[in-house]
Amino acid sequence: MRSVSIIGVGCTKFGERWDVSLRDMIAEAGVMAIEDAEIVGEQIDALFVGNMSGGRFIEQEHIGALSADCAGLSRLHIPSTRVEAACASGGLALRQAVMAVASGYSDIVIAAGVEKMTDVSSGTAADALAAAADREWECFFGATFPALYAMMAKLHMRRYGTTHDQMAAVAVKNHHHACMNPIAQYHMEITVEDVNKSPMVADPLHVLDCSPISDGAAAVVLAPTEIAKKLSESPIRIIGSGQASDTLALHDRRDLTTLDATVHAARSAFAQAGIEPRKVDVAEVHDCFTVAEILAIEDLGFVEKGLGGKATEDGLTALGGDIPINTSGGLKACGHPVGATGIKKAYEIALQLRGEAGKRQVDEAEIGLAHNVGGSGGTALVHIFTR
Repeated sequence: MRSVSIIGVGCTKFGERWDVSLRDMIAEAGVMAIEDAEIVGEQIDALFVGNMSGGRFIEQEHIGALSADCAGLSRLHIPSTRVEAACASGGLALRQAVMAVASGYSDIVIAAGVEKMTDVSSGTAADALAAAADREWECFFGATFPALYAMMAKLHMRRYGTTHDQMAAVAVKNHHHACMNPIAQYHMEITVEDVNKSPMVADPLHVLDCSPISDGAAAVVLAPTEIAKKLSESPIRIIGSGQASDTLALHDRRDLTTLDATVHAARSAFAQAGIEPRKVDVAEVHDCFTVAEILAIEDLGFVEKGLGGKATEDGLTALGGDIPINTSGGLKACGHPVGATGIKKAYEIALQLRGEAGKRQVDEAEIGLAHNVGGSGGTALVHIFTR
């Protein structure tokens, strides 16, 4: 297997993008990544695009071919494949691209992700997202994702003493980070009191505990490391790539306070990288809800199980802390266009390792991690990067 590196990155602004279409966003992100890599279309061997539900959000399927077309690559007849794994679609697109390059089947590959979610009503969007849960055994009984994560939160609170304020601290931190990120959906500071006074969605989760509905796209260009060294002055090497699955419905899980798919994907990625979690300098984790970030930092091995809330409250996961988490603002404040989220995480880590993250730069960051979850944990991807 060949070593694989990122040689170019691009990401649109996330948010309610009434001014652009899905076509516009995928083209914008793709062009930025290609220009950043300083390559031309004729050098590209393949394209993998993460997209969860184009058919529901914009009534458009066949997203692979559409992406190649609107990025101006269709004239070259480059193979373009849509990848779907719910909210982990982007992370899975990245993994497919990594495997294509590592295997030697392709040399220059683009991994991208895109979602246009705001062209439908909030109810339609919620129903489309609910398809990532077990429709027969959860959704038909009224269990949406806020309800499912609320059950996880309730048990974590009861078992480990996690508090409302500790979950709110996740949102406060991520909004603070997002204020330093020009592509973030929200540039507003919030307080613990703001979170706890916002409307209740599913007890104990309030509106400000939840990630928003967003539009956006992101792309990265991959190449074998030996080629990357010739094409880029600052290639970012991918030293670990892990993927795991779990039951779709919560009622079949071993433990509602642990996402076993994250645990196993992380175990695989860390084994490939040959490092331990304590070596990671910065991480982007899947904070679709505030409790999800607490679960993630525990399941990834950054803190002991049950201590994620206290670690956040004590500032260990903020910029300047022991392990800065979600410097982009995370899903919570940077935004969550579901198909693009996994690629945006790689984009943010690449910027951090290149020293190009501006005011949110982590000092001397050398190793970064990106964690992407599909649904309530049916799929998890973990990628580890180094400069």
